Amino acid sequence: MYVQKENEEWQANYDESQVPPFTLPELLKTVDGRPIATAAEWEANRPLLLQQFRDVMYGRRLPLPDKVSYELISEKPDAVGGLAVRREIRLTFSMNNGRSHSVVMILFIPAGAKKKVPVFTGLTFIGNHVICDDPDVMITGLAGAEIKSFTRERGIQKTRFPLAELMKEGFALAVCSYHDFFPDCPTGWPASVLRIFFSEEELRPRLPDASAIGVWAWGLSRMLDYLETVPEIDASQAAVYGHSRLGKTALWAGAEDTRFKLVCVNDSGCGGAAPNRRLFGETLYCMSRVSDGFGHYWFTHTLAPHAMHPEELPIDQHQLIALIAPRAVAVHSATEDLWADPRGEYLSAWSAGPVYKLYGLEPLKSATPPPPDTPVGTDVSYFLREGKHNILLSDWQCYMAAFRHVLARM
Repeated sequence: MYVQKENEEWQANYDESQVPPFTLPELLKTVDGRPIATAAEWEANRPLLLQQFRDVMYGRRLPLPDKVSYELISEKPDAVGGLAVRREIRLTFSMNNGRSHSVVMILFIPAGAKKKVPVFTGLTFIGNHVICDDPDVMITGLAGAEIKSFTRERGIQKTRFPLAELMKEGFALAVCSYHDFFPDCPTGWPASVLRIFFSEEELRPRLPDASAIGVWAWGLSRMLDYLETVPEIDASQAAVYGHSRLGKTALWAGAEDTRFKLVCVNDSGCGGAAPNRRLFGETLYCMSRVSDGFGHYWFTHTLAPHAMHPEELPIDQHQLIALIAPRAVAVHSATEDLWADPRGEYLSAWSAGPVYKLYGLEPLKSATPPPPDTPVGTDVSYFLREGKHNILLSDWQCYMAAFRHVLARM
């Protein structure tokens, strides 16, 4: 059986036979151990469970800024080969003490839409300029320019954003760079949007009870605030999506902000859709080590002491997926992305089913994951794509199908 020993060199486990036995926390019980038998009882317990996730993993819920302003920077009426209206908008968050912070959103709206359209909302790695190769799109995410993966090259991730297909299907797309909310590095605290709420001294070396994922999720909600003001967008029909660490973020954003009617989680791994107790691929331990330079600031400081023994945590990720109910959730994995633990991601989605049943909704029907390229489920859906750690057109096709299901029952 695989057991990680403290201070030893970390090695990922990819052998199912080495996964230690574990039991997921009981889903239909309150935080203080009483049984839950109805949707009303689940709703009553929901704030307490959500607070446990804040306390243990994702940190405090950030306040709203004192003031918000929106500035249209550019508009292109014939983007994406004439299929879209493309806008760039500066969102500025200000406090009465004079502190402010701005991010730039890129928004694609289907051209010629006859009515308000639903919208996918998400963050991009690097900056807005990587999702299309238009030479006039602003280079954003510059707060993360010191990071090795940052580039000013345009369009290098455009395969992750099938703009033409989204526009043809009638979906808008809103994107910001995650670096603009919190630069993805251990020293990102003072350059993040947190600087409008806290002093530089408070943000060095890090803010207690906060996390990068928490800030990125807060940013997704502020993006939705803006979308509520756009005449062409029906912000009551909003989905949030994310890939990899931004899949972890989308799941947390969907739990925190019930305005998102669909939560699309792609290759999110441990700390996202995969159970923390399943020591397969990515683990809390590997993400908690400061020497690795990433996960210890993705999550709140309170998680690190538990990273060696996730079985002692009062929560696990099937409960986070259940917190999405009665809204829809779509969990995706990839066959070659063992790091993200596809089997574990399916297990969490399936294990969230009893809560969806409380609402009379459809959970996943089988405890056995489906074969590759075979999407299953409706209110809770799952798709295992052939291939590597990525988000591709086939993922988006399933997300659009899930969104159409949501829209049909609204």
